[in-house]
Amino acid sequence: MTNENTRGASGGPSSGPPTGSPALTPPADATAPVRHPEAPAPGELLGAHYGQCFGCGGEQQHGLHLEARAQDGVRVTAEFTVKAAHQGAPGLAHGGVLATALDETLGSLSWLLRVIAVTGKLETDFVRPVPVGTVLHLDAEVTAVAGRKIYSSAVGRIGSPGGPVAVRASALFIEVKVDHFIDNGRPEEIRAAMADPDQVRRARAFEVNP
Repeated sequence: MTNENTRGASGGPSSGPPTGSPALTPPADATAPVRHPEAPAPGELLGAHYGQCFGCGGEQQHGLHLEARAQDGVRVTAEFTVKAAHQGAPGLAHGGVLATALDETLGSLSWLLRVIAVTGKLETDFVRPVPVGTVLHLDAEVTAVAGRKIYSSAVGRIGSPGGPVAVRASALFIEVKVDHFIDNGRPEEIRAAMADPDQVRRARAFEVNP
């Protein structure tokens, strides 16, 4: 899959999320999200939750190395630079890589709710091609919460926070317990993460799974 879809470009793309399946529509009894009192302060860099994470981990040679910052409310912004290793078509970002950037940014919202959550459903809208060398600016927010279900949306813009829209997404995240990772992850990585002598790093490895 490559990001070659220019749908919406001629009429000027909207900045809103794509319209999608009913599963991404909050139910009537959903509530507005509430920022946790211990959430990172607005402007604070969230950092990688796990060094081997393809989205944010610094130990992944060809990863996105995406950096997210907390903002006001239940909102984060992020940036990542499209590199040669992220190509699909010659000179253009692979659509799956762009979807990963959206997913990573949306997953970072969990820090502001202080919950452990995993992606349940993600729908993306590829508006225009993203060339290699582009800095993609992403903006994501939680729109509603219903029990364990967290509804959110994101948009990615080319070159600056006010640049042309390249990608959009709507997502449903599901709150889980840490057992979700321990029971399903490959044992070698689970043991290594749990044996990390750095208590903070050990906890962060299991806190967010975009």
